[in-house]
Amino acid sequence: MKISIIAIGRLPRSPEVELVKLYVDRATAAGRSLGLGPVEVVEVEARKPGKAAEAEVLRPHLEGAHVIACDEHGTARPSRAFAAEIGRLRDDGVRRLAFLIGGADGLDPGLLAEARGKLAFGPQTWPHALARAMLAEQVYRAVTILAGGPYHRD
Repeated sequence: MKISIIAIGRLPRSPEVELVKLYVDRATAAGRSLGLGPVEVVEVEARKPGKAAEAEVLRPHLEGAHVIACDEHGTARPSRAFAAEIGRLRDDGVRRLAFLIGGADGLDPGLLAEARGKLAFGPQTWPHALARAMLAEQVYRAVTILAGGPYHRD
């Protein structure tokens, strides 16, 4: 199952970008034997401001994907539950899983309504660069949990 992190905005070179790349590469390598991956990050930019314009550039990247929107009103999941959800989707035959990270004002209500799930990182507000890094790390952690590796500790 291919896993995509699709985000509004292109991040400049930064430690957060390097961290995202590290976890995406690790998740891709560790997930091969589990039928997970590759893991990719897709950054898109809207030509006009606003959620509707952002939704317009996100939609082409969602075709055929099981979409989970990152949203402050979503459900925070413990790492093991997050891993179990990814494993279940893979086992159910989902070929592509897409996580959406919206712009500064969040995701378009239409996209949120179409998403199959909503994921929250807790009640705090996080910068986009950190949200990407946290999501990439949790995907890697999920892969290691599913592989029975020692990375995750309860």
